Amino acid sequence: MAENTLKPLLVVEDNPGLQKQLKWSFEGCQVYIAGDRASAIELLQQHRMPVVTLDLGLPPDTANASEGLSALKEILSIAPHTKVIVVTGNDDRQNALAAIQLGAYDFYQKPIEPEVLGLIVDRAYHLYELEEENRRLLLAGRDLPLDGVVGTSEKMLAACRLVEKVGPSEATSLVLGESGTGKELFARALHNLSPRKNKPFVALNCAAIPDNLLESELFGYEKGAFTGAVKQIKGKIETANGGTFFLDEIGDMPMSLQAKMLRFLQERVIERIGGRNTIEVDVRIICATHRNLDQMIKSGEFREDLYFRISEIVIEIPPLRERGGDKILLARTFLNNFSEKNGRSFRGFSESARAVLDNYAWPGNVRELENRIKRAVVLAEGKQVSVTDLGFPEQENHSPSLNLREAKEKVEREVIQRALTICDNNVTHAAEALGISRPSLYSLVKKLEMPEIGK
Repeated sequence: MAENTLKPLLVVEDNPGLQKQLKWSFEGCQVYIAGDRASAIELLQQHRMPVVTLDLGLPPDTANASEGLSALKEILSIAPHTKVIVVTGNDDRQNALAAIQLGAYDFYQKPIEPEVLGLIVDRAYHLYELEEENRRLLLAGRDLPLDGVVGTSEKMLAACRLVEKVGPSEATSLVLGESGTGKELFARALHNLSPRKNKPFVALNCAAIPDNLLESELFGYEKGAFTGAVKQIKGKIETANGGTFFLDEIGDMPMSLQAKMLRFLQERVIERIGGRNTIEVDVRIICATHRNLDQMIKSGEFREDLYFRISEIVIEIPPLRERGGDKILLARTFLNNFSEKNGRSFRGFSESARAVLDNYAWPGNVRELENRIKRAVVLAEGKQVSVTDLGFPEQENHSPSLNLREAKEKVEREVIQRALTICDNNVTHAAEALGISRPSLYSLVKKLEMPEIGK
């Protein structure tokens, strides 16, 4: 499918004749027509509108500019970067200037000459695109709180601020996050912010080592401790002496080792396998896991006393799907880095590629995003990275709806379905949990076109 390259343009005009004239006057634009303020705002919420032409004489007060000026204020409150061109009568210069003072980009006086208005619209688009690019560059160049961390979402910044506070301390920290969110990156940031930054940073992934070898990796062994132990080997903990020891995926540590790890955390001494002497070790401990340790404690898979030892400070990294605009920012950062390494040059992502990057759930988080961008840099043939370059199937529309009513109905469906599931489809109990009456619940289910529920 060829990508839609038409620029969206919202025309707010109540005159049917002018609506028809303007609909076909702008080449290269996908023109949306609104006859009043309410329909204009609804279209603005559904679509990204870089440019709007706005007739100030809107119903119900077509003789004056009050409704048009109110529409201007509302448009700019929803989309402050949108360029609004107000259209006025010949004798309405005062209201046109008032619109400029309220934030309109420009004004045009009737009668309408499509060629002249088209030039103003083209200029507004050009300015909008320049400002968008400038905002992207400023965002990409912001001083980020931690080296190697790219992100501006509130949840990510909160996690970074916590790392900044905890880093200089000796507190044992537990980093929680789904696979691929960057837990080791945060652990290294804690180390680099500490007085131990010039000492070793040693990492060990419990999930990557078989249970029968994990103990020797942690504590080391003496010569002759077992068959094949031909010399003395220091464990990872001892190797990190003076620095930081990062124990990744501690939720995968077998119960048999958890007691020995607890003893080390309490006494800060180790014994190599096959040895009899205790060895004092001065390390800062940082642990991480993607697993639910609270649930594992309840099921007897993880020691509660060990949990309390490793969780003096808990740092939670949000999954990529909860990081808003970070997805596009990270994608651009990876694209620039990998393009430079591979000697490629791209003009960013296509519109549909940006939509799918923003709308995709990213179950593999930042690691999955990084891998898809690497793939695209190698395979892309055009000057822009497309949806298929990223490994996604081309579809008609990847863009999420921005319509408030649709978003509200989606949330209502999810909450009602969750209540029915929890209450085992008992309508009375579900209605009580939702804080509504049974008739109201039936009415909502019908309105939202959900499957019928029992009486």
